Amino acid sequence: MAAPGPRVLAGCCGRRWTRALRSCGLPGLRGSWPGGQLSARLLSQEKRATETHFGFETVSEEEKGGKVYQVFESVAKKYDIMNDMMSLGIHRVWKDLLLWKMNPLPGTQLLDVAGGTGDIAFRFLKYIQGQHQQKQKRQVRTQQNLSWEEIAKKYQDEEDSLGGSHVMVCDINREMLKVGKQKALDRGYKAGLSWVLGDAEELPFDDDKFDIYTIAFGIRNVTHVDRALQEAHRVLKPGGRFLCLEFSQVNNPLISRLYDLYSFQVIPVLGEVIAGDWKSYQYLVESIRKFPSQEEFKEMIEDAGFQKVTYESLTSGIVAIHSAFKL
Repeated sequence: MAAPGPRVLAGCCGRRWTRALRSCGLPGLRGSWPGGQLSARLLSQEKRATETHFGFETVSEEEKGGKVYQVFESVAKKYDIMNDMMSLGIHRVWKDLLLWKMNPLPGTQLLDVAGGTGDIAFRFLKYIQGQHQQKQKRQVRTQQNLSWEEIAKKYQDEEDSLGGSHVMVCDINREMLKVGKQKALDRGYKAGLSWVLGDAEELPFDDDKFDIYTIAFGIRNVTHVDRALQEAHRVLKPGGRFLCLEFSQVNNPLISRLYDLYSFQVIPVLGEVIAGDWKSYQYLVESIRKFPSQEEFKEMIEDAGFQKVTYESLTSGIVAIHSAFKL
């Protein structure tokens, strides 16, 4: 990994120095220079630290969690339909590409965060099962003396088809999890799949537990992205991979203008017509614009302790896959 530039070092050191000051809890620190510049600056920083954005609106950190929860509680039942309408179905391709980049092997332990509707989880299970079927076909071709009963048995055991793989879906929103569980029942997914109600900033899992951590179109809704990244690093095994699929900032001026026009003029209208919810989809559009740039997010991933951080732009830079390793 290249040596961090001055801006990275300054940002990193600034964050660490701020944390150090807070953790020291030195008595009278704020009042040591009454009316002085340092005192005013610390007060200003503390005020800003308690504020964040909810789309283009400035809210307290406590408010944002509740507002985001309400958004996804409101859109949960129409979430899949709206994704198809908003992206013209391309979101399915983006998620397929995430799985191809992941290329999981049998036995992989996956944690999918903010994945309540199960899109990544179902693709993961299907991918692993596809690998197993290909392996079985190769074995059958090399063992021509197998009976029909033996051949049939090879395809009947669902748990064996996963090779010990398991995906844990973790989402903070109960309604999104309900939608995902119902989809799993409808599609016949039972083995190798678990659902957990949990917060990306404080995951309810032990250290060094998972081989891969994924989060697709969810991290921009987290109040403290840095804490979510630190948690991702904590729960991954050494050598584990972090994969994030998220909207990015479009650099091409022409595509950017068209993208803005579609986002702000069309998507909220679709939200109102299909889901009866203009405000929630207005927030989702605004949250995309407030998310850090590709390079800024890459620096945040590095600050969380990950290495070999890369990103791959998709669809003219509208979305990106960030990949990193815990070494």
